[in-house]
Amino acid sequence: MTEQPKEPGAPIERRTFLSAALVGLIGKTDPPILGGFVNDDFIRGHQLRDRLKFAPPERTVKMPIVIVGGGMAGLCAAWQLSKRGFRDYILLEMEGQAGGNSRSGNNAVSAYPWGAHYVPVPSQRSQLVYELFSELGLVHNGVWDERQLCFAPQERLFLHGEWQEGIEPHDALTAHDRQQMERFGSRMREFRATGQFTIPMAAGARPSPLDQISMAEWLRGEKFDSRYLNWYVNYACRDDYGALAQATSAWAGVHYFASREPEEKGPLTWPEGNGWLVKRLIERVGQHVRTDSMVHSIRRDRTRWRVACHDVEYVAEAVIFAAPTFLAPYVLDPVPAVPKREYSPWMTANLTVERPPKQNGAETAWDNVIYDSPALGYVVATHQSLRTYEERSVWTYYWSLAEGSPAANRRLLLEKDWGFWRDAMLNDLSRAHPDIRRCISRIDVMRFGHAMARPTPGFLGMAAPKAERLFFANSDQSGFSIFEEAQYRGVMAADHALAKA
Repeated sequence: MTEQPKEPGAPIERRTFLSAALVGLIGKTDPPILGGFVNDDFIRGHQLRDRLKFAPPERTVKMPIVIVGGGMAGLCAAWQLSKRGFRDYILLEMEGQAGGNSRSGNNAVSAYPWGAHYVPVPSQRSQLVYELFSELGLVHNGVWDERQLCFAPQERLFLHGEWQEGIEPHDALTAHDRQQMERFGSRMREFRATGQFTIPMAAGARPSPLDQISMAEWLRGEKFDSRYLNWYVNYACRDDYGALAQATSAWAGVHYFASREPEEKGPLTWPEGNGWLVKRLIERVGQHVRTDSMVHSIRRDRTRWRVACHDVEYVAEAVIFAAPTFLAPYVLDPVPAVPKREYSPWMTANLTVERPPKQNGAETAWDNVIYDSPALGYVVATHQSLRTYEERSVWTYYWSLAEGSPAANRRLLLEKDWGFWRDAMLNDLSRAHPDIRRCISRIDVMRFGHAMARPTPGFLGMAAPKAERLFFANSDQSGFSIFEEAQYRGVMAADHALAKA
């Protein structure tokens, strides 16, 4: 029996996509593509997971506040401490580069992100974000620096053989599809008007029946059956949460669409993505930051905490735990009750593009998405360039491994070699760019085993862990990972720590 082609919007089987990567995709006449895995942060983390023995510290240092973890939450906690005039603290980061999911890199062509690559333009009601961005010169008297706002065209979608402007599907939609798109937008406006879907979420979140079902269940209950709308919502969940709509709390799914006011300008972005923000924060707090400093023990000693890092034990009045919370049971003594959250594995790659590939339809945008791809598409690092033409570029390709269980996908990340991921990416991109293999000279791949917390149904009811004089600050306390939540959690933890130091 002849296999029938998939209709648009039908999900691609994970095993089908992955098996395609095993086929010889690089032609004999195609130029070689260099690259490999970079920044494999799981190696150090697995030392904690496997509970390896560490040498006892050789010296003791008194430090009123110790920040564990140098991602956005930790850096923003440091920013808040310094802003309030407090200098007796240290930030310990396991990796060689601070920034967490907002790290960046560069090559001869451009700087580029390794993870987070934009921040939506905040309103003045988002006071902490607005305060920081004002300090960084991004906004002055309510006017945003146009050079920091994403240039046009911002987004495009490869659908039915050609690129269309915007990520929300609009080409080939039936009247039924358009009616559902409009009704979905109306429902999101209703949710926005309730004031419960805020950024930061703590300002409005409350127990909700929406958190007891998945976003996919909510769509079915509302009789949203348009395959294009369902693809769009599913893409949003994969993009922000690393999870399919069927594994995402409906409350979180609604939050994605209802938490921000619709506006024309933005987002804010830079060639290195949110690495630009990391650099600005390091300029302000870098003297307190110690990279390549893995904390392997945080032990309670009466009213203080003893934080062991290599050969030093810091004696602290307060600790800000800005590392992912799932690490707490491996380093804390005593161990508080930690909610069992799921964390999404991701694969991110930076592709050096020697010449623009062939394409059909709308011109290259900053964010480029392929309909029905299990990956999330790519952003163009050189998009913000003021040059009239760029022959060479860097594309940052994102793939949240949302299909299947997180544990299985973490194993997949570790088991498959670089060539497997290279071929999988090129096979995906060749749908929109048939000559892509002849345009790429290098592909560097970064693997994130626990990139972000997933807001699964019931996440709003997960109790935050508590410990005397130790304050959890990672964005996973919100249940999902965006810059604003990391900043809020970091600043709040800093304020609490200051009251104890």
